[in-house]
Amino acid sequence: MKILITGTTSGIGLKLAQDYLAAGNTVYCCGRNQTVLQQLVDAYGDRAIPVSFDVQDRADCLAALAALPELELVILNAGTCEYIDANNFDAASFERVICINLIGLANCLQALIPKLAAGSSLSLMGSSSSYLPLPRAEAYGASKAAIEYLAKTLAITLGKEGIHVSYIAPGFVETPLTDLNDFPMPMRVDVEFASRRIRQGLERKQSEIHFPRLFTGLMKTLALLPNAWQRFLLSKVLMS
Repeated sequence: MKILITGTTSGIGLKLAQDYLAAGNTVYCCGRNQTVLQQLVDAYGDRAIPVSFDVQDRADCLAALAALPELELVILNAGTCEYIDANNFDAASFERVICINLIGLANCLQALIPKLAAGSSLSLMGSSSSYLPLPRAEAYGASKAAIEYLAKTLAITLGKEGIHVSYIAPGFVETPLTDLNDFPMPMRVDVEFASRRIRQGLERKQSEIHFPRLFTGLMKTLALLPNAWQRFLLSKVLMS
């Protein structure tokens, strides 16, 4: 199977690339850390094909992906996180997160949707933060909520072409990005668990892949409450 994954030089993306390569697939490994890309080539040979570009630069993205063949699976995983202090709102920080997580993903979609045919799959990396309004996650959560909406609409439009679209919504996963967090992360799982759960979900053609289920199930349940109740409970739990 020919697979493309963005953000393959750390965290979930790296583990997904390693696991798909270990299973004998050809993986187009997208990222900007040349050392890690070369390590993948050294470990897996010519089945690991490095592709380096900046997702925020549309011209760079389109040029880097133009010559790729038809793909059977695309996982758009590249992203970042910066937290917002609402009382000292940093528009530049907000813009950086939106540009990488959302506009960067859109640049990849423009380049890669033409590479997908009937029977192929497209998966967008979101977050369980899209389920609830979480303080300090104004930028990150907004970007992931937009990605969730985008995935659902693409599932309708591309589904008519036989292309399966899924949305991935992890809870907390042990990655270099979450290692920077300065707050408790309940039920945090390792990248091995995350990769296994994502690959299982993609194999089963699930429209939404969320984990760990106890954590994301709780988030989804809270999301069913009226907005006033959500605000009350979240303010008590998260801001006490």
